[in-house]
Amino acid sequence: MKSLQEDLQTPKQNLDEFEDVTKRVLDYLPNIVSERVEARDYTILSSVVAGTTKFARPVNNNLFISKCGEFEKNYKLFLTALKKIKNRKKISRKDYSTIDTVVYTIQQSLGVGMDFLCNPNSARKHVGNRFEELIRNIVSQAGITNDKVVFKIPYPSKEGEKLYSCETDIILSPHERVKSNLKTINEDEIVISLKTTSKDRMGKIFLDKLLMQKFAEHPVKVVGIFLNDVQRKETKKISYTFVSGLFMVYTKFLIRLEGVYFVDPPPITKGVPYNEHISPFSKFIADDVWKLLAS
Repeated sequence: MKSLQEDLQTPKQNLDEFEDVTKRVLDYLPNIVSERVEARDYTILSSVVAGTTKFARPVNNNLFISKCGEFEKNYKLFLTALKKIKNRKKISRKDYSTIDTVVYTIQQSLGVGMDFLCNPNSARKHVGNRFEELIRNIVSQAGITNDKVVFKIPYPSKEGEKLYSCETDIILSPHERVKSNLKTINEDEIVISLKTTSKDRMGKIFLDKLLMQKFAEHPVKVVGIFLNDVQRKETKKISYTFVSGLFMVYTKFLIRLEGVYFVDPPPITKGVPYNEHISPFSKFIADDVWKLLAS
């Protein structure tokens, strides 16, 4: 068996592989966590190894499932909810909650595990990669056709025409296969931008939509999916990184996205006017994605 450190940095091919590594982390944490500090609705874990203290990213107490047995039970309910979604059956209020808590627990377990076990620079890259793999596997399990596409956008230069590569995280399609390709974006399909946080990345999603619409010469459906917008501040505090004013300025004066979704939404996004544009991830996978694919 791979070491936990190696397992965390290995690409995941299906949801069961995510379940396995999550359970490994949940079993591992009680053995190494030295201190737990409460900061608002979050807990900051730290570990002292050979005299050096390492801190993990904050985990939301309302979303993170810390006990392995409880996670295992909820993971089965999560798969059942995805099966209902695939069969276009209505899901319960509890199902929405289960989707958000299980997705959050999987992704944050991987992040916390890497905070303690991996090089920080390596951890940042792998945490982002695992998030993309996790969401792709979820949409596949829900029966949604998807693929990764790189658009090649031509532009003039003194050496002649060159191509700018505009890489998408995922394209979702109502068709049996994704019809978008390097030269065109299908009007029926949705471009998904996946980021663990919107910090320093918010503007790029809006600009990418503008760029893709110019390139495609027709409206393009673009959705942003984020994990959270919270970070540790010093050793015992947290701060929110969602730039609410900038989001509203981009939305009102630049271009409007088809939706923005958080697994762990910042508190400000739950009130007016942000809740008109931003929702929990469970709403996307259970409801909104089907409306967007049908429109």
